[in-house]
Amino acid sequence: MESRESNGPYNIYTETEFCIEFYDVDLMGVAWHGHYVKYFEIGRRSLLEKIGYYYHEMKNADCVFPVIEISVKYLNPLKFIDRARIKTILMEYENRLKIKYEIRNAETGVLTTKGMSTQMAFDLKTGESRFICPDDLTGKVEALIKKIRN
Repeated sequence: MESRESNGPYNIYTETEFCIEFYDVDLMGVAWHGHYVKYFEIGRRSLLEKIGYYYHEMKNADCVFPVIEISVKYLNPLKFIDRARIKTILMEYENRLKIKYEIRNAETGVLTTKGMSTQMAFDLKTGESRFICPDDLTGKVEALIKKIRN
């Protein structure tokens, strides 16, 4: 059993499986390094769905969350047809979205990749950055935290 600390400060995380497809690999049959950002997006979308904050809700609130920083550490390769599991962990949500990623080979459990992304709220109407996340997002995260703790 994993410790609560490995699931982030709020215990809000998802695990999503996907397959390394032919179009994702290089000539050596290894997943090309640039595709890992796409894999992070698979996890991020899953996490936002768990929170109940979908992309169309961001747009309807005239708010978007561009990535302002991303880091990736490659530990072991994923290859064509490998099944992978991405664990996506919410680390911060009040002033920005900070999300941690861990990708493992789904069959062997070997950790292949670690990463982190930071996104900041941006107001589409004013064209300005928001230094706190919108209430609809923070409210949904706080309701989920309360549900998890009960």
